[in-house]
Amino acid sequence: MIKILIADDHVMVRKGLKQILDDVPDMVVVDECSNGSELFGRINALECNLVLLDISMPGRNGLEILEQLHNEKPTLPVLILSMYPEEQYAFRALRAGASGYLTKMSAPDELITAIRKVYWGGKYVSDSLSEKLATELGRNTGRPSHDELSNREYQIMCQLASGKTVTGISDELSLSVKTVSTYRKRILTKMQMRNNAEIINYVIKHGLLD
Repeated sequence: MIKILIADDHVMVRKGLKQILDDVPDMVVVDECSNGSELFGRINALECNLVLLDISMPGRNGLEILEQLHNEKPTLPVLILSMYPEEQYAFRALRAGASGYLTKMSAPDELITAIRKVYWGGKYVSDSLSEKLATELGRNTGRPSHDELSNREYQIMCQLASGKTVTGISDELSLSVKTVSTYRKRILTKMQMRNNAEIINYVIKHGLLD
């Protein structure tokens, strides 16, 4: 039996996933949580052998949670299920230890296939992402500038590029406006940029937004 923990801050998403998985004979949802603190507070007491993890959650984001989870439980498969397109986060998620990456637009049958594959030790990505991974491996170019950003900096860069204000990002991520502004300054410094317009141009050029 595949025993699944769902980590997502949206109640309706968790309920919808649970409804899908409850109809699958070899799967059971053993618990749900809405943030990283809840996840780490419960996971050691659970007989859980797979985690479905969202990226965008209040407080620590899914990539930061993923890194800690991979360090503490390196054999536990984690399947990222996110609203963000693969172009934005899939590479980072796989590097951080994820066993697979799916968008929330994926069909239920694909979700079930992905869960079974990562549970049995495989990696799951879409066909389009497989092609992109192969292309990246075939390149001899250096690492892009955004690879120098931390996961939180990268997340905020993408949100700035999508047109969100510092205040809007602050509300969404449950961070103070001052903290988000500090992250923005770090992004500009690391990327050697002067303003949000340059961030937007960079993100579009590198195909990091859907």
